[in-house]
Amino acid sequence: MSLESSELILNEDQSIYHLSLKPEDLAPTVILVGDPGRVSMVSERFDRVEVRKSHREFVTHTGWLGSKRLSVVSTGIGTDNIDITLNELDALVNIDFKTRRPHPETVSLDLVRLGTSGAIQKDIPVDGMVLSDYAVGFDGLLHFYQSSQIQEHSLQDALSRHLQWYQAKAAPYVVKAHSTWSSRFKAKNVITGITATNSGFYAPQGRRLRLAPQDEAFLQKLGAFRHGELRVTNMEMETAGIFGLARLMGHRAASLNCILANRPAAAFSADPHKAVVKLIDFALEQIAAN
Repeated sequence: MSLESSELILNEDQSIYHLSLKPEDLAPTVILVGDPGRVSMVSERFDRVEVRKSHREFVTHTGWLGSKRLSVVSTGIGTDNIDITLNELDALVNIDFKTRRPHPETVSLDLVRLGTSGAIQKDIPVDGMVLSDYAVGFDGLLHFYQSSQIQEHSLQDALSRHLQWYQAKAAPYVVKAHSTWSSRFKAKNVITGITATNSGFYAPQGRRLRLAPQDEAFLQKLGAFRHGELRVTNMEMETAGIFGLARLMGHRAASLNCILANRPAAAFSADPHKAVVKLIDFALEQIAAN
């Protein structure tokens, strides 16, 4: 049965609705960045760029780094945008746009998020890098999909009990990174742990300007959580959605963040641009070497 035009939405040129990409525009390895301005920071390191397309906050450059064809795609902020980005990336490789039917064999993409984040452990240095072994989503996205089979129930239940989770909020979900793909980004200078994906930047991450958070102690409780040797290392707004949807769709996902802020130490990077450049160079080196 073919997909209706209201479900698989294509533009007049037969590109996918939000990303404005055609299947031939996408490489098998995709770097995901939040900031559209960061796309060119990545692609300027390519040997050549063959595709440059943009629509709204979604900017894509595809090119070559040595013998590897890579795409870098900006997602914007939040798992609502991740829902759009991951579904449309998947459609590009797994749905025939002419027949509007899924291909008989599934194609797997290699996805890596290169993002910025705040540490919630005092020993994690500003400007350092964190690789996510797991991600906990406080945003609720994965609960809209049939996803129980990929959730880490023991870990997420223990975290909910520890946080004394307020039942009016979406239940936390935990998803694991693709261990084989993610392992290529492990190094002595890279810290690993659980990344928290929040539904906002202020109260959802324990910040207070003029409005009081529902849980004044959320940040402290999250930092104190332990599950065996695991701890929550950092907070951002995309990784859990990427891990969850990638697992459901059969893609391989990793997430690498540079730490611009350390919340317990009340410290912020003196040179955020330099930290992001370091992250990009490290990730591209690992991708090119394998």
